[in-house]
Amino acid sequence: MKTLLRNMNLDKLGITASTICAIHCAALPFVITVLPLWGLDFLANDGIEITMIALSLVLGIWSLARGYRSQHHSIRPLFILVCGFILIASGHFLPVAHFEAILIPLGGITIAAAHFTNLKRLKSCPIDHQHD
Repeated sequence: MKTLLRNMNLDKLGITASTICAIHCAALPFVITVLPLWGLDFLANDGIEITMIALSLVLGIWSLARGYRSQHHSIRPLFILVCGFILIASGHFLPVAHFEAILIPLGGITIAAAHFTNLKRLKSCPIDHQHD
């Protein structure tokens, strides 16, 4: 199990999860009326949204902290990740509803960009500093 987790590319998984979250949040206002017809009304559930955000948060912190600690020591991917979650939190907690449809997908894309930045930093670092 430890080897599986070590070999798993968390940045690619994080990019995928964040992008799916962004698409979900961007498309939901447009397709919410037809979801019950397709049997997909569960996608409009707050629990699904919170789960996607939590998954992105866990993957982001785990992957970017691991890359920072063990290899590239660049704070930029972590900064981008924090900005993405600030956008998502702002979208959820601002009292104006139309900001939600803009800020949350933008936050998801920003989180995907943090993973992409981390992945690029990892590939450009010539030495793996991990100690097993």
